[in-house]
Amino acid sequence: MAALGPAGPEAGLSLALAVIVSSDAPLLLLDGDLVVQAASASFCRTFEIEPSRVPGRSLFELGEGEWDIPQLRASLGAAAAGFADVQAYEMALVRPGRSARRLVLSARKLDYVDATGVRLLLSASDITEALLDAKRRDDLVREKDILLREVQHRVANSLQIISSVLLQSARKVRSAETRGYLEDAHNRVMSIAAVQHHLAASSLAEVALRPYFMQLCDSLGASMIGDHDQIKLKVDVDDSSVDADVSISLGLIVTELVINALKHAFPGDRKGRIEIRYRSGVEEWTLSVSDDGVGMPGDGATAKAGLGTSIVEALARQLRAHIHVANATPGTAVSVVYATHGVTALSAARAV
Repeated sequence: MAALGPAGPEAGLSLALAVIVSSDAPLLLLDGDLVVQAASASFCRTFEIEPSRVPGRSLFELGEGEWDIPQLRASLGAAAAGFADVQAYEMALVRPGRSARRLVLSARKLDYVDATGVRLLLSASDITEALLDAKRRDDLVREKDILLREVQHRVANSLQIISSVLLQSARKVRSAETRGYLEDAHNRVMSIAAVQHHLAASSLAEVALRPYFMQLCDSLGASMIGDHDQIKLKVDVDDSSVDADVSISLGLIVTELVINALKHAFPGDRKGRIEIRYRSGVEEWTLSVSDDGVGMPGDGATAKAGLGTSIVEALARQLRAHIHVANATPGTAVSVVYATHGVTALSAARAV
């Protein structure tokens, strides 16, 4: 430590000097004119200043004058006058031939008995590396975000290619049963591709459900509805947004229920409408897919469960929701309901 000899036995000043001597932090003790009375060795070492050239000099004369900043002068002057302490004052320390440093300064006027003058304790923290680390973390997060979105785009594009291959294969096979399986696989892959495209264009944190379900239904309609004047899809969704993981499960449920309705609700040339509806509250939400088709068969309670039913059941369990299937008079309504204490159960279902 470099320090001026005390002019008298001032207990308060002596205590302040002792604090500075014992500190590992960059500290300065200033008088009312902002002249340095004492400096910790850490201050001199951190800012590369010769210790012998510190005491007795104005703060603004240290180094090569890099501390002479008008705003810093004004702030320390106000602190010395007792108007306000300096708290977390951030400044750039620019020195010729050296890299700029970012500092956070704090200054407090010391109160002690029998003081012969004003004393300010000034501390300086170098946050340059901390800011650089934060920038590196932000850059890494940004790069990860870009890479993830690129992967999502590529996955969606690959799924569309796969769906095209499945559709071409379905057109070539002679077996009606095999053709049906391939067409079902094509429709499911297309819906997953729509999910991926929407997630790639959405925030990674949350997904708005209305545009998401509309895009999903557009994709299903384009691949499964030949005459859009005969069967219409309607989306009635509130302004809810959900986590990306939840949106995927909801999207797959909508896909399975819409495919199910398109396959079973409108036999022959029957016209009709399928409505996808979503409403949410503070601790609950309801997703429903209803149609005005032929309704459930008379033995709907004992109908054989198909792959789509199993998929919907599994996704509902994952969401801790329960499922209710009922006659809509006409047609069928399937609701997936989440409440705080929801239990998953598929009360009745058509084979999908």
